[in-house]
Amino acid sequence: MIELYLSKNMIEGSAAYGKYYPRVSYKQTLNIHEMAKHMAEHNTPFSEGTIEGILRDFVKCTREQTLMGNTVKVDDLAIFKVSVIGNGCSKLYDPETDKTISASIGTISKTDKTGAAVQSLKLLAQATGEYTREELNKVAKLSWTDKAAAEIAAAKAEAIGGGATSGGNSQGGNDSGDGPTNDDDEAPTNP
Repeated sequence: MIELYLSKNMIEGSAAYGKYYPRVSYKQTLNIHEMAKHMAEHNTPFSEGTIEGILRDFVKCTREQTLMGNTVKVDDLAIFKVSVIGNGCSKLYDPETDKTISASIGTISKTDKTGAAVQSLKLLAQATGEYTREELNKVAKLSWTDKAAAEIAAAKAEAIGGGATSGGNSQGGNDSGDGPTNDDDEAPTNP
């Protein structure tokens, strides 16, 4: 079950200022060793150590392939690929400085018209197969954290004039997609 908490947008001047948005309350982060242990508990003929070795090799090879410009598709999970954040050069060649746009990472000053084309690289994981947004929306079960449920109950009690209530546990509901949802505390963006 995915538990949600509430985050209030406090960015002044934002169209989303003062609005509440759900965020995922992550319980723990599993490393490769912990995933290998979990996988070994699923009646597999492979030992925890064998699985861990395979996972470590997979990570190494995925890094190698994405840094070579390839994408790596793990069926029903994600497609891994490297993407760039560009600098937005206004010219390919600037005769005043004798500089051309370069396939390199760096920054460009506000007065420069060309230079390093790339500001930074990032790794993307795009859902695929049975892990797409549509499939996740069908199978995910959502609920509020105890704290969020208490906040909602208190807001309801205050609105109807009953004062604060003790925090109960809300069983949540479904994510209908009616409002923006993203996992950072900034103003939401539409993908």
